[in-house]
Amino acid sequence: MDLAGVDRRRVDAAGTSRANRGWWDGAADEYQAEHGEFLRDSGFVWCPEGLDEADAQLLGEVAGKDVLEIGCGAGQCGRWLAGQGARVAAFDLSFRQLQHSRRIDFGGDSPLPVVQADAEVLPFADESFDLACSAFGALPFVADAAAVLAETRRVLRPGGRLVFSVSHPIRWAFPDDPGPRGLTADRSYFDRSPYVELDDEGRPSYVEHHRTMADWIGHVVASGLVVAGLVEPEWPVGHDREWGGWSPLRGRHLPGTAIFTCVRP
Repeated sequence: MDLAGVDRRRVDAAGTSRANRGWWDGAADEYQAEHGEFLRDSGFVWCPEGLDEADAQLLGEVAGKDVLEIGCGAGQCGRWLAGQGARVAAFDLSFRQLQHSRRIDFGGDSPLPVVQADAEVLPFADESFDLACSAFGALPFVADAAAVLAETRRVLRPGGRLVFSVSHPIRWAFPDDPGPRGLTADRSYFDRSPYVELDDEGRPSYVEHHRTMADWIGHVVASGLVVAGLVEPEWPVGHDREWGGWSPLRGRHLPGTAIFTCVRP
């Protein structure tokens, strides 16, 4: 194949972070222009299926709680949490995404506290938060998800809760196509080779890592957290918005998102 293209290959933590920081810095403007209205400046949407935390209440009562948002993008979820009375800290790998958070802040009453950081090494003290959350933030895009979960456990207080959403693992066996082609499996679910986009010189420019459902459960357990719940959102009737490979057609047949609820004992 050409040097510029797509590959399935192993990419280490440093290479993954470097590629994804650059990719998200370059794609943030287009991403926010395309999805910002759906996400809302202050709104907590868990997934392309449109599951809203205001209805789902997966985090429970947040008022008065210290909450960490992992991979916050432009801070839409964190801003909604703050509006519910939570004390929120948020971070993202992409500086450009955080600039969009600041842009949104200019139109509001109180800015969302954000910091640029890598999820594998959190810049927060032990037992700083009651809750942590991540809506497709960081976890699909890191080489070492186990490290992120261990770090999250470290900064959670005993009894604290982490809720995170990722692409449903079964989706990796199917082409990322919203049409009929996306309904036929063409690769092994057990092939854990990362999806890698390459630049013109053959270097990784975007990396997404695949874990099976058993992998995710194993990483959660190994981190010292306990799995307390799993949601596989069904595609809502009347929701006709496509988002990449997510679509009403595929959503009627395949789960697109997995949302894990985990607790620090």
